[in-house]
Amino acid sequence: MTTPVRPSDQTPAPAHGPASAPLGVAAIGYAFMGKAHSNAWRNVASFFDVPAFEQKVLVGRDAGSVAAAAAKYGWAESATDWRSVIERDDIHVVDICAPGWMHAEIAVAALAAGKHVLVEKPLANTIAEAEAMTAAAEAARANGVQSMIGFNYRRVPALALARELIAEGRLGTVRHVRAAYLQDWLSDAESPMTWRLRKETAGSGALGDIASHAIDQIQHLTNETVTEATGTLRTFVARRPGPHGPEDVTVDDAVWATLGLTGDVSASVEASRVATGQKNSLRIEIYGTAGSLAFDLENFNELRFLDATVPVREQGFRRILVNEPEHPYLAAWWPQGHIIGWEHTFTHQIRDFLTAIQEQTPPSPSFEDGLQIQRVLAVIEESADNRGVVTPVLQPTFATQGA
Repeated sequence: MTTPVRPSDQTPAPAHGPASAPLGVAAIGYAFMGKAHSNAWRNVASFFDVPAFEQKVLVGRDAGSVAAAAAKYGWAESATDWRSVIERDDIHVVDICAPGWMHAEIAVAALAAGKHVLVEKPLANTIAEAEAMTAAAEAARANGVQSMIGFNYRRVPALALARELIAEGRLGTVRHVRAAYLQDWLSDAESPMTWRLRKETAGSGALGDIASHAIDQIQHLTNETVTEATGTLRTFVARRPGPHGPEDVTVDDAVWATLGLTGDVSASVEASRVATGQKNSLRIEIYGTAGSLAFDLENFNELRFLDATVPVREQGFRRILVNEPEHPYLAAWWPQGHIIGWEHTFTHQIRDFLTAIQEQTPPSPSFEDGLQIQRVLAVIEESADNRGVVTPVLQPTFATQGA
């Protein structure tokens, strides 16, 4: 993985590319994720030393809406045909923020055209699509073309610090992890249908949308790999109002899973988009032989750490306010004591991706990592269909990039 920025590594290697010209960036998609990514592209160079780039074009299906978004988000122009955009010589980076069903076609074409590709998670809607994307990424990598999947929570400074503490052995041997990602935006049965509630466009519901984040964090924090899974899926609201009348919901509202990992680590995952009162709560607890860590996304700048090596009378979870220059990424931002927020994870993500392109090193998480997550999601679905049978996770044949 690209190393989180610290005071000692603010100066990147010399830029490379066509005569060191600025990298031309195209983003595909301008809704929720397109807005978050656009904000990161617009701000990253103000805080981090990154190779020169230009926000060339924002792509969307509605000409009027995407033109308005491009002007608002800092893009030089807009377009409605992504195929013609990736053929342009002045486009070097393609950032895919479109719905999951479009990921594979766009990414494979962009990589074949020699463009560096960043794509939102989950990698694809099916294993077959994810495999095609990963094969395309592997072939492109041989020609110096980089690719990365956008699991932005890897760039939360508190979680990056948690990973460092685990790697340093501060928790001893990790035994088990609990992760719960809870939202409530679908709690109301009258909430209307969206593409996220149709399997053909979203692939899955809470499973791919938010449980994928939890699973990625479990593996990333522990540096272990899921090898088996048992899962349960539930759809609480089977039909929702559509533009032409009620429509069937064909994805899950909530998921529960138990995971087995390498290193004899066990983990539990819960994800729901109907958890009334929970707005965007990702809670992670890691328990080891020598200590424990706890994090909640709704307390973004805080990490809880228990040191079990001190006498029992001194033990207890202590609060680490993660906003010192010595913490990952934070040297670039404000004086200590001044907190940052959710949107900064995307800025960190763009910083790491641009640095990887500049230094010609494979960024992380790679498409191989995304494929592995896709296999875990598929196994959880299979287990749910089989009413809880423990199912092994078939490991990809590709070498995983960037532990």
